[in-house]
Amino acid sequence: MTPVFGHGHLRLYLLSLLDESPKHGYELIQALGDRFGGTYVPSAGTIYPRLSKLEEEGLVSKSADGRKTVYSITDAGRTELHDREGELGGIEDEVTDSVRRLANEVRTSVNEAMKSLRADLAAAARDARDDARASGRTVRNDPAAPRMQSRSNLQDAEILISEFRHQLRSELREWVSRGDLAAETVTVLRRGLDEVRVAVVDSLRKTNS
Repeated sequence: MTPVFGHGHLRLYLLSLLDESPKHGYELIQALGDRFGGTYVPSAGTIYPRLSKLEEEGLVSKSADGRKTVYSITDAGRTELHDREGELGGIEDEVTDSVRRLANEVRTSVNEAMKSLRADLAAAARDARDDARASGRTVRNDPAAPRMQSRSNLQDAEILISEFRHQLRSELREWVSRGDLAAETVTVLRRGLDEVRVAVVDSLRKTNS
C-alpha cells in the first residue's frame, strides 16, 4: 500500500493540529479524517506511537481529562513547527495526491469485482442453458422444467452473491484495519451494486419478454 505521509511528515502534521488546540487521540484521528474529506483516516496504531515519540522528544505533553489523555504542544514543539512551517503546504499537497491514488486503487478493485460478478452471472446462465439442452427437457415436453431450472439458477445466483460478499467484505475489513477505508469507496460500491442490480433486472425482463 502506498504510504500517505512521507517520512517524518505525519509527526509534523500532528504538531500543527495540536498547535490549533489540545486534543486527545481520537480527536486527532477525526481531525485528520475531516481535513482530507474522509479519504484518509489513520488508525490508532498509527497515531499513538507517534504521539509517544513526540512526548519522548519533549515536543508534546499529555494530561489526564477523566478517562481521556489530552495531548498539547510544548514550546519546543512550537519551535520545531515554526522552523519547518514552510513544509506544511507541501505535506498537504503530498497527502492529497496520496489519498487520490488510494481512492483510485480501491475504485479499480471494486470495478473489477463488479465485472467479475457480471461475468460469473453470464457464465452461470450459459451453464444452465447447456444443462437444460443436455437433459433434453424443454418447455413443450416438460412443463415443470422452467420452474425447476429457475430454482437451480436462483441457487447458483445466491452462491455467487454470497461468495462476492465474503471476498469483498474481507478486503474491506483489511483496509479498515489499516485505517484507510474512505467514504468514497462506499459511494463507489453503492454505485457499482446499483449498476449490477439494473443489469440483472434488465436481463430478467429481456428473458421474459
